[in-house]
Amino acid sequence: MIVIEGLKTIAVLELVTGVGVILFWIGFFTIGLAPENPPPCYFAYEHSFPLPDTILSIALIASGILLLNNMEAGRTLALVCSGGLIFLGILDFSFNIQNGVYRISNMDLILNAFINIWCVVFGLVLFLKMK
Repeated sequence: MIVIEGLKTIAVLELVTGVGVILFWIGFFTIGLAPENPPPCYFAYEHSFPLPDTILSIALIASGILLLNNMEAGRTLALVCSGGLIFLGILDFSFNIQNGVYRISNMDLILNAFINIWCVVFGLVLFLKMK
């Protein structure tokens, strides 16, 4: 039996994050969440993420379900997801800062900064709570 303070909250946030990433990609490819004037390398960079993001999303959803069912495998999978989230957030931050994505518009700044901060902070929370 797993005894972790805030376990249900963490599990729900994993589910929301996993579904949120999937919804982001659906929006990216259907309603055009890309900036109006992206840097030349933007689409090549972004198109490398749907597969790993989908795998991370599936892992987050699976971990959330396992944790809600009080199964130890959920904790182990959450630790794996924490590394993926931290890596993703830092990688995106690095790309965005080097290529001026945060300066394209206020909407791009808000959306990208939120995603980057959420990934790193939630990844750290998962690591600290699940270790």
